Amino acid sequence: MITMKNPSIAILLAAILAFSQFAGLAQATTFSGEAVALKATALGISLTAADTGPLPSSGGNLSTSAASVNVPGVVSADTLKSTASGSGTTSQAQSSAATVNLLNGLITADVVKSNSSASCSGSTASTSGSAQIVNLVAAGQTITVAPNLAVSLPGGITLIVDEQTSSTGGNTGSITVNALHVTGPAIDIVVASAHSDITCS
Repeated sequence: MITMKNPSIAILLAAILAFSQFAGLAQATTFSGEAVALKATALGISLTAADTGPLPSSGGNLSTSAASVNVPGVVSADTLKSTASGSGTTSQAQSSAATVNLLNGLITADVVKSNSSASCSGSTASTSGSAQIVNLVAAGQTITVAPNLAVSLPGGITLIVDEQTSSTGGNTGSITVNALHVTGPAIDIVVASAHSDITCS
């Protein structure tokens, strides 16, 4: 009687093992993201400050900061902070800087922040993002913050405020928010960039 039960137990164990292996092949939610408080290329100078680096596909938490940055004539800023994280059903990033002064006072702001998020609802991905900017002044004029607002400035310089680019489709979603993006002849400066993306299981 014992010898008759053994084959049944073996078959049952084999079935459980096979199911476990199959379940292990099921796609898991994967994450990606990065936050950078400052990226600048201007007047032959390139610099990056408070960059979290890329978030692993398995998720986790990254954070970094810098007390201040000062490149005369190009950029100065204080209290630069960035974080990126991924867990559960959400990938998110935040970045900020204070007392921002770009291009020798052409653009200034008291506080510059960005936020991005990519999340799953079941197997469907969605994204959201925003920028918060306090007391933004460009070429002496106060600027009201609005998504993807382009402002033309002297010297062929363009300021894009709350620059948002996103893509969603099915189980994938990606978004990047640049609170301030300044371009011009030999100039490319981004303040408070937050990127998040996710692939839902």
